[in-house]
Amino acid sequence: MTSKPQTQLTVEEAKKILSKYDFVDVAPQLKPSQKISVRRALTLLARLCDYQILGISANTTEEGIKAMESYSRALGYEPPSNLPSIEGPVYIKLNGKNGLCYIDSYLGHHRGVLVSCQSCSEGGMNHMYGHLPLDLFD
Repeated sequence: MTSKPQTQLTVEEAKKILSKYDFVDVAPQLKPSQKISVRRALTLLARLCDYQILGISANTTEEGIKAMESYSRALGYEPPSNLPSIEGPVYIKLNGKNGLCYIDSYLGHHRGVLVSCQSCSEGGMNHMYGHLPLDLFD
């Protein structure tokens, strides 16, 4: 059995796929085919900007760090390994440009990953996508 080759996404198609998750408070559970589509769209758009900033809201430190590590690697960053463990829900922020990362307690109701695409040049890609699933790149 042969599989169909994947067609190349356009930038507009990628933006349309990701726009479904803009302003979503809690990232939805996605079917495997949906995850593939969202991963392809996000990695395409990430290549078109200079760096990304990740904002991760999770129920536990372990869940947040796992998401931060998988997104970091998928976007070409080496994730930090020295984050402390915090009881309860957490917020992790990672700046891909300078590698700065912190974790803190989080009292909000949002869950998932915000990916902020940043460009240094005027007219470049500057947009935030999410909340995307914590397990998107698992």
